[in-house]
Amino acid sequence: MLNTPIRSVQWSDTHITLLDQRLLPGKIEFLSLTTIEDVWDAIFQLKVRGAPAIGIAAAYGLALWTQQTQLANFDKFRSELEKQGAYLESSRPTAVNLFWAVKRILSVVEQASTVETAKKIILTEAKLIEKEDEGVCRSIGEYAIDLFQDEDILLTHCNAGGIATARYGTALAPFYIAKERGLNLKAYASETRPVLQGARLTAWELQQLGVDVTLITDNMVAHTIKSKGITAVIVGADRIAANGDTANKIGTYGLALIAKALGVPFYVAAPLSTIDIATSSGEEIEIEERHPDEVRTLNGQAITTPDMKVFNPAFDVTPSELITGIITEKGMIQGDYQTKLADLFK
Repeated sequence: MLNTPIRSVQWSDTHITLLDQRLLPGKIEFLSLTTIEDVWDAIFQLKVRGAPAIGIAAAYGLALWTQQTQLANFDKFRSELEKQGAYLESSRPTAVNLFWAVKRILSVVEQASTVETAKKIILTEAKLIEKEDEGVCRSIGEYAIDLFQDEDILLTHCNAGGIATARYGTALAPFYIAKERGLNLKAYASETRPVLQGARLTAWELQQLGVDVTLITDNMVAHTIKSKGITAVIVGADRIAANGDTANKIGTYGLALIAKALGVPFYVAAPLSTIDIATSSGEEIEIEERHPDEVRTLNGQAITTPDMKVFNPAFDVTPSELITGIITEKGMIQGDYQTKLADLFK
């Protein structure tokens, strides 16, 4: 069993070693990304997914490009680096950690005056982003675990586990902390159509950890919460607006509405890097729409006609009034999200 999560993104001197999450749970395969184009494709194709992991991959992607470029003029180097950052940002529009990581890498270049110095600083910063994320996720887990008791039953949607971050995950972090403390948290995981991250990744990860986990289809959520004694719902986030509106995997909004109707707490677990103070509300968050074939097929088999019209948003936005609390590495906030989220950055 996997008491320590697989590290899904790692720097390996001349390349990036990446867990291909598309193949789980049937196959554990690591890819070697040798170009920034490989990194763009890995993000776009969901080889790497989970907002923090995407951010780490993007940071290492820029570091990889800097190690390979032959540009010697610092101004030209910096200009091209900005273009490469914009290129990576074009891979997926919703998860803010991607943009946060690119911006952070670009900002440290201001400390350099030569290309060689910039290369060293960028790689150091990318490694720091990964290291910090591990500590952040652990802190989220330690704050979250205080909300629950032994034998509580939590329901989660999509995958916000160790493979979606540097380690521990966000929404799944309390399960890792519970194991360390000898507590028994049980879980229900929704399958998360159409890409099945809940079935393929979350259920597998919790099972490897030794958690009592039960898989359900997405349309079983209301009945499960009502009939199985669900204590709370906990999910991750891809972007949190300044007012607390939260973009997460499609289906999260409906889950929050059901939890509200049934009187069950609904928690969002996310690092500060997922909070986008520059976006005032969820209405401003761009929602990625993915290829219709994700819905037209299941495990590679057609389930409808080839020309069937499809609406396939990858995310939805849960209004802040449906969220019981947002758990970050600085603790949980509730109530006036507009003020309290802003205060986190002071």
